[in-house]
Amino acid sequence: MTPKLAIIIWAISLIAWVAIRVPHQNRARKTRVASNAKTLGDRLALAAATIGLSVIPIIFVATGFPAFASYPFQPWLGWIGLFVEAAFLCLFYASHRQLGKNWSVTLEIRQEHRLVTDGLYRYVRHPMYLSFWLWAIAQACLLPNAIAGMAGLAGVAVLYFSRVPNEEAMMRAAFGASYDDYAKHTGRILPKPWSPIR
Repeated sequence: MTPKLAIIIWAISLIAWVAIRVPHQNRARKTRVASNAKTLGDRLALAAATIGLSVIPIIFVATGFPAFASYPFQPWLGWIGLFVEAAFLCLFYASHRQLGKNWSVTLEIRQEHRLVTDGLYRYVRHPMYLSFWLWAIAQACLLPNAIAGMAGLAGVAVLYFSRVPNEEAMMRAAFGASYDDYAKHTGRILPKPWSPIR
């Protein structure tokens, strides 16, 4: 693993993220919204994740800024980054596919929205957020810069901790006891090993 290859891997994953996301985003725009819980805070959280996972690292890759935060590349970290990046893309793709028309980039309930509890969602309630954590970890491994590498983790943390409680409140309002029962048997992003899988 070389620094150049690590950057190529990071860039390919960013392009793959766009390729996976755009078709679902276009389809979501065509599906009518029954209710939404969008707020300025939610938009700012999305912006923080976007800045941390794309804007700051793109600037670093293109210009080397901020050079003062760079450190020697570690090949073993690059290999870890490759495998974590692959896991991110697989999980990101599967999450979109399994949510189907129920997915939205913001806090929205679609018309004919159903509670998805199969596939990945049988084990965790938010596999897509798990994929974002993996993406951020991979970025930290692939980009040898304390700011550009860690910006993804900071951005995802803002998104995850500010949005998930609101998202779950929205789902409880829409699905009531069914969501409460589902939440008892699943973890947010990691399975509950003590809870039987149904």
